[in-house]
Amino acid sequence: MQKNPFDNALSQLNKAFEVKKFSQAFIDRMSSPNREVRISIPVNMDDGSLKVFEGYRVEYNDSRGPYKGGIRFHVDTDIAEVKALALWMSLKCAVANIPMGGGKGGITVDPKKLSVSELEKLSRGWARGMVDILGPYKDVPAPDVNTTSQIMGWMNDEYMKLTGDKTRATFTGKAIENGGSEGRSVATGLGGYYVFEAMKSKYNLPDSCKVVVQGFGNVGGNAAKIFEENGHKVIAISDSKCAIYKADGLDINQLQNYKKEKGALDGFPGSKTISNSELLELACDVLVPCALEGQITEENASRIQAKVIIELANGPITPPADEILHSRKIVVVPDILANSGGVIVSTFEWEQNLKNEHWSESVVHEKLKKILWEQFDLIYTRAIELVIDLRRAAYVVALERLESAMNK
Repeated sequence: MQKNPFDNALSQLNKAFEVKKFSQAFIDRMSSPNREVRISIPVNMDDGSLKVFEGYRVEYNDSRGPYKGGIRFHVDTDIAEVKALALWMSLKCAVANIPMGGGKGGITVDPKKLSVSELEKLSRGWARGMVDILGPYKDVPAPDVNTTSQIMGWMNDEYMKLTGDKTRATFTGKAIENGGSEGRSVATGLGGYYVFEAMKSKYNLPDSCKVVVQGFGNVGGNAAKIFEENGHKVIAISDSKCAIYKADGLDINQLQNYKKEKGALDGFPGSKTISNSELLELACDVLVPCALEGQITEENASRIQAKVIIELANGPITPPADEILHSRKIVVVPDILANSGGVIVSTFEWEQNLKNEHWSESVVHEKLKKILWEQFDLIYTRAIELVIDLRRAAYVVALERLESAMNK
């Protein structure tokens, strides 16, 4: 039986604790969150019925700053998943060396089955239910799977109505006109590409890489486009329905237009439809998982043919699969570094809101690149020193920073 996401997160944590000695008190504190909140959200549906949804917020660790982390709307979201994501966020913010703690939120729902009106009521209901624990210096949520700048806008508006707060700094990932940051929508995909740039020469990757992207939402779509614009070939991509493959590379702009028109990737001219498992196992230089957790497991890890995996999803590789990939010398750039671009730019947005400033996109991108290049180099150096993989090195760096903050 597959472990739940929080068990996987703890397993990764324990591997880092084996590498370097930390105090037992610190280990115990890092093994459970500061607070878990579950709420019922009643929504009057368009057909006149009342439906009650379950919402969550896990505040894991705030030793380095306010809790920070997205809110996901997904049918499989539950407290175990949210708890794992909150732990990863604590580590991610520490790895990026930004002044934020770790949290995560969610609602168990398929948002595609809701009207715009129902979605707004649900979003505002989550903000109302969580209002007492939120705030620009307490807990600062952001978008995640299936949540958008519009949803953040509704939540932020509800929070402002309830509290009178005028900073607009409690929710990030907002639309530009509502206090959002330039560069936020592409931040996770672009951050992943900056990490790739930082690592490329260290692992002797070719100037033009063959890239496989799992997922074609905001993160996957932007990552694919950025890789292609920089001279790499995206030979395969998937969405929630299917995957497609084209040996000489897909035209991502055309593919985005095709999906907008047809609602699916299947049938894109010149491409071959393949399964998600076939996509993951294609021979390529770089595999970029941008979907949900647990995509690469001990069942398929031995068939992965990528030279490098850049985790833009949270927890796409299970701990047993990690061991197999490491033994096969497949380099994995861990999620807590690879996909931290989103939370870094969210922190920039928070900072701009508090200072009543608005930075240009070029300033945002330059700041993001500087942070990710510096932190990758540091983690790469620690991996060499300790003779460990990048994931454990990233965890060690994050845990050292968290322990230092908690001891102050």
